This record gives sequence, C-alpha cells and structure tokens, in this order.
Amino acid sequence: MATVEKWYEDYAIGSTRTTTGRTITEADIVLHAGQTGDFFPHHMDAEWMKSQPAGQRIAHGTLILSVAVGMTAGDINPQSMSYGYDRIRFIRPVFIGDTITVAAEITAKIDHAKRPDEWGYVHELVTVVNQRQETVLVLTHIYLVNKRTRGPAAPGPLA
Repeated sequence: MATVEKWYEDYAIGSTRTTTGRTITEADIVLHAGQTGDFFPHHMDAEWMKSQPAGQRIAHGTLILSVAVGMTAGDINPQSMSYGYDRIRFIRPVFIGDTITVAAEITAKIDHAKRPDEWGYVHELVTVVNQRQETVLVLTHIYLVNKRTRGPAAPGPLA
C-alpha cells in the first residue's frame, strides 16, 4: 500500500479497475454474524435452508458489501475520502464457497454545491460478480475529493 495523491481533476470518467478473486467461507459468515448479531437462519441454519428456495445458506448482504469495498481499497489518497454509498442492491445470493470479484468504474464527477472551486464528488459504480460472472451486488461509492485549484487558505474537508 502506498500513499498516492489523486486530485478531483485526475479522475477520468470511464476509468476502471478490477480486483482479484476472494472466496467466501463459512468462517466469514459466522464471524460476520457474531459481529453484527444477525443470526437469521438464512445464514446460520443449514438444515432449514435445505427447505428454502436457495437450498443452502447464504452470506449476509452486508458481509459481501464489506468484503467488496475492502477488496477495492488500495492506495492511500490524502486528497480523497469516502463520502458514502448509494443505490446498494443485493442482486443474487452468495453461497459458502463462491468466489467474488469486484469491478469499479468512475461514472460521474460533480462539483460540490457550496464550494465548487474546492471540492467535488466522484462516483464509482462498483459491481460484484461471482465465479459464474453473475452480478451479485451493485452500488455507487461516492468520494469527496479536493480540487487542485482550491486556494491555500481554504480549509478543505481533508486538510
């Protein structure tokens, strides 16, 4: 992991990146259940799930969200911070033993409404697929990013 400065002006709409795979294990599901208190039978009861349409235990959507976002974390950028996530959708279940891969694409750049000369928002469409290339999760990750043109006296959100 390196520190790499990337300003608002440096982001290009359409640029993409893809992660390597990560297999979801039973240990991931049990640990996530313990951390969140979500012990619903969909995640924890193998016998009950045999009688359900999915036929087997499914990973928590929030587990897959967390793992996927972590998979995209790479270099440290002092000019940017995560502002949040929009339009999170759990498209298909992820099962124990599934391997997920994440693709991320810059889809929009929007000036900050109150301080357009100092900051901007960068939207990144995050798509998670399983080993069969089926989409299992999508979301938009929004970053608040300093602009190179902001004056030295202007306090930035990341200053």
